[in-house]
Amino acid sequence: MQKSNKSIAGYHLLMILSSVDFEFTPEEGILVQNYMATEFPFNIDLDNELDVIATLKTEEWKAHFEFHAKCFLDDSTKEERKEFLKFAKTLIKADNDVSEEEHNYYTTMKKIWKIN
Repeated sequence: MQKSNKSIAGYHLLMILSSVDFEFTPEEGILVQNYMATEFPFNIDLDNELDVIATLKTEEWKAHFEFHAKCFLDDSTKEERKEFLKFAKTLIKADNDVSEEEHNYYTTMKKIWKIN
């Protein structure tokens, strides 16, 4: 897998976080769009990225998520990671129900980034 920059890695992380409970709610969609508007102030075609995510088998999600968490780590400051974690927490709480899987993925990201 080719290393991603921070913005693309963040997109992958958010898309997987919003999908691990097998529900992608409108509230989650709005938050992902907000992330994209902030990180990609210019028009960018994310179709290829979405295709990669969409073709993953469920059992491949965790490894893909960990890979992109490491890409984000390599390309970000500690403050950016803390801000992203706040945003990710808002995302997993958007439907007023944090599943065990969402929590597990979120804590995996925190462990990879060594943020308690």
